[in-house]
Amino acid sequence: MQAKQMPAPTALLPCRPAAPRPSPPPPPLASAARLSRRPLLSVVVRSRSKDEASFTDRILDYIEGGPKLRRWYGAPDLLPKDGIAQDEEDEPSDIEEPRDAVLVTNGDSEIGQMVILSLILKRARIKALVKDRRSTEEAFGTYVECMVGNMEDKSFTKKALRGVRAIICPADDGFFSDLDLKGVQHIVLLSQLSVYRGSGGLQAIMNSKLRKLAERDEEVVLASGIPSTIIRTGSMQSTPGGERGFDFTEGAAAKGRMSKEDAATICVEALDSIPQTTLIFEVANGDEKFTDWKAWFAERVKTATS
Repeated sequence: MQAKQMPAPTALLPCRPAAPRPSPPPPPLASAARLSRRPLLSVVVRSRSKDEASFTDRILDYIEGGPKLRRWYGAPDLLPKDGIAQDEEDEPSDIEEPRDAVLVTNGDSEIGQMVILSLILKRARIKALVKDRRSTEEAFGTYVECMVGNMEDKSFTKKALRGVRAIICPADDGFFSDLDLKGVQHIVLLSQLSVYRGSGGLQAIMNSKLRKLAERDEEVVLASGIPSTIIRTGSMQSTPGGERGFDFTEGAAAKGRMSKEDAATICVEALDSIPQTTLIFEVANGDEKFTDWKAWFAERVKTATS
């Protein structure tokens, strides 16, 4: 009986390396309708053209991808509905931590929001003093550590300033009254004192309280001994930034106007240019364009110390 011939074994194909996993798609752009429903950012300036994205629109699109990025990369989710994490409640107030955070005061204001957005673009660690923690967390997610409390409570102010290397104060609100600022390396104060001093008649009466707060803030900052940058701006306007240049001449702030977006940009650009004592300058929107803020501030700091 003839043996049945077995088929020759099939040659094994070489094992192909597994194809690399495709990177996750970029987060979708946020539409104007979606942004208008955001609880905190309803006052952010929109661009004039549908085909143009303003400075804040681009940053908001960046933030809008936050929830998806957290799911993709395992970053922590938002805080619970009460707005306070359990670990944060039990955290001792005397723990030392690296001073790498920037504290933004009056974070609920329109200009405060724009400063926060500019800091997010710079990938800074941000702490913000706000009135509504939950709304702010829903708007900014884990990009911002929100602080809610009474500034007259020393334990709260100590906690708010823990780990803070610099403070940006975008409004004349009397924040610096009776505060222990030990350890803070730089203060950036956005002041409209020139506007209040230049007003007259009924407007001067209406601005009298704001003028006193602005004067006190500047006095406290100057007396603190902490390196500080005081930016005296023109009358603040809710207009798109980046469209006009600047005017740094003496008296410009009292007579001129200033885009809030541009003012927020200058505050953030000033952070890393720390003067030896104090740098004070006036600014309003004008015709002079700048692309290298680092070089501009370096020259200003050098002039202030010479």
